[in-house]
Amino acid sequence: MCRNIHTLHNFEPPAERAEVRAAALQYVRKVAGMTKPSQANQAAFDDAVARVARATQDLLDALVTSAPPKDREVEAAKARERSRLRFATAEVG
Repeated sequence: MCRNIHTLHNFEPPAERAEVRAAALQYVRKVAGMTKPSQANQAAFDDAVARVARATQDLLDALVTSAPPKDREVEAAKARERSRLRFATAEVG
């Protein structure tokens, strides 16, 4: 359920609002134990997503590092290779 929560700090270009919201949505879904709230819970669910997204953006804005920013494409290629190796090993075993 938490596949969309990725490291968002220290990337070039910086995390977009949509990425921050996707991470917040996945977090709230995990904590609430539901992917789609009932109508009775929709407002509370939406409010929680908005608050978590704001807190996440505040955190990202406040963090400092001396490390050079990571390149999104390079990191995505590394993740694809790790996945390919993991699933290739699973098929052999």
